[in-house]
Amino acid sequence: MIGIVDYNAGNIKSVERALSYIKAPYILSKNPADLKNVDKVIFPGVGDAAYAMDQLKKSGFDSFLKDFAASGKPLTGVCLGSQIIFEMSEEGNVECLGLLKGKIRHFAKLWQERHPGEDEHKERAMLKNELKIPHMGWNDITYLNGGSKLMKGIPEHSDFYFVHSYVIQPEDPSVIKGVADYGMMVPSIIEKDNISVFQFHPEKSGAPGLQILRNFAEL
Repeated sequence: MIGIVDYNAGNIKSVERALSYIKAPYILSKNPADLKNVDKVIFPGVGDAAYAMDQLKKSGFDSFLKDFAASGKPLTGVCLGSQIIFEMSEEGNVECLGLLKGKIRHFAKLWQERHPGEDEHKERAMLKNELKIPHMGWNDITYLNGGSKLMKGIPEHSDFYFVHSYVIQPEDPSVIKGVADYGMMVPSIIEKDNISVFQFHPEKSGAPGLQILRNFAEL
């Protein structure tokens, strides 16, 4: 049984529809106690990191997710969920869950650091190269470090749907299992032990995304 964490951060319905389509049993709840006996958890989300962390703390899902990760059961984060699994986010300069080591950085700040002589406004510098913020739309994935077990049956360079302005920057590069190219290497699949995260939206990515969810359901 899959548990879906509902913490008022959006993107819940599309995850529900995708799991229903592949006939994977699930429980959706705003109450951590309802998910205490599930075998695996999907931690989705769209929106602001500071707001999301506030909601997690109010609901008790912050402690639940930390305990669930420590249990060794499969946990996967999607989009905003993939980011706030890490230690901190520049979006509101908020301390996050710290399940994985690393920070969440804004595209524009990373771009400026890679182009220190650029005098233009950071976002204009990206626009000059037709790289708009947020990174929105379809992009293909290149596998790294052996890829992820959740990508079984999915050809490399398959396209997935992205919507994000902030970029995962893991402390340990060996946990990066897949990247997209958006003017820089964008870590898009992260996996360490029982935790897997996807910067893109599997539930909105057609057949390849549904296969990720099938693989997760079959763990």
